[in-house]
Amino acid sequence: MTKETSELKPLLNTRHIVLFGLSFMAPITVFSTYGIAINQTKGMVPTAYIIALMVILFTAYSYAKMVKVYPATGSAYAFVQKGINSHLGFLVGWVILLDYMFSPMISSLLFGTMLNAYFPKVPIELCIVFFVVIVTIVNILGIKIATNVNTFLVFFQISFILIFSFFCIQGLISGKGEGELFTREPFYSASVDWNNILSVVPLLCFSFLGFDAITTLAEETKNPKKALPKAIFAITLIGGLLFVIATYFAQAIFPKFSTFQNPDTAIVDVIKYAGGNFLNSLFVSVVLTSSVSSAIASGTSGARILYAMGRDNVLPKKVFGYISLTFKTPIYNLFIIACIALSAIFLSIETATSLINFGALFSFMFVNIAVIVHYFIRGKQRTLRSGIFNLLIPLIGAVIILLFITKLNIYSLLLGGTWLLVGFIYLLYLTKMFQKRPPEFDLQNKNISSM
Repeated sequence: MTKETSELKPLLNTRHIVLFGLSFMAPITVFSTYGIAINQTKGMVPTAYIIALMVILFTAYSYAKMVKVYPATGSAYAFVQKGINSHLGFLVGWVILLDYMFSPMISSLLFGTMLNAYFPKVPIELCIVFFVVIVTIVNILGIKIATNVNTFLVFFQISFILIFSFFCIQGLISGKGEGELFTREPFYSASVDWNNILSVVPLLCFSFLGFDAITTLAEETKNPKKALPKAIFAITLIGGLLFVIATYFAQAIFPKFSTFQNPDTAIVDVIKYAGGNFLNSLFVSVVLTSSVSSAIASGTSGARILYAMGRDNVLPKKVFGYISLTFKTPIYNLFIIACIALSAIFLSIETATSLINFGALFSFMFVNIAVIVHYFIRGKQRTLRSGIFNLLIPLIGAVIILLFITKLNIYSLLLGGTWLLVGFIYLLYLTKMFQKRPPEFDLQNKNISSM
């Protein structure tokens, strides 16, 4: 394979990366968890999102720290491989595949289910196939095209949140809901049960997924050591702001959350009350397009993780390490992810979500630990200031994520643990029972170290 076909091209700037991360995050998903969150928090969803933002910032900080020293397309795989140990790095890369490779499957299932609900004569299987084909074509055509498509779709989502807020403001001024623009009720209630609020925080933290995905584009980003840390924090903070704004107005305009009969459709009641059928129709269209943008972003990230592992030759290089000379994209990996997405025809959303939750938390925990090992232990940066930034902050992040892992349901732990065990067995084979190190790619010299 020539050098020309085995390298990604740096075409993206900070703006592209931020929009890519937001498209993975899909800000409109704040509405999908609203019904569950509003019941558990007794109306204090904005406060729960503020707590979730503060929690996720610890891990976002660790990703920003590691991408400064290892701006590689492998993301958490590369961070742990270089920062801690190549064996552990492989396992983290193996597990994080659950996050990126099954996300497009969830998006395709949501798209197919919703489209079929409005057009019941169109088979859900046909909807899913159509969705997967379109997303795969966009991703194959190149990272710039994928980013441009997602830019439009992300602005559509943000515009809907703003339009929803505008309708709520009009309603509040006219006496609907709380009857005033500024009220403390969505942030604090005298009957608050902090245990219930904290119990919903892990669920809300998954709304922020996207800040981590942009690190898979490190080798396709101009000046990644500067651009990516800025983008990581920008995505997290923008997402948090949008979530707080959306849930504040939803609660202010419809404070009688106890009247919701079905948590899954609670937000539909709020949207219809705030803006009628027009706003509800707009909501349906933006939900459909958000599935497209999220699938494009997660498919792109998953293909880059597979590429990084293929380039290292821990997965067959001829397939996983291949970059198209024409499109400059890992097309074989995109085809593989498309096939997995098509499994939405046979699998349930519960199964896929369980795998994603385990994969994301597992990688988050070890990226936090990688900061401690790289900077504090190996780098011996142990002043008071360094102790705070290189030990305390990532340690808090790791402990929080570990607590989240313990809160996963048995389904997530069983499926995720099984996948981890399969990866461990493959690692034993790859390293001949740990007698050899897994091969690693030298980003500076552009070659692979032998085992």
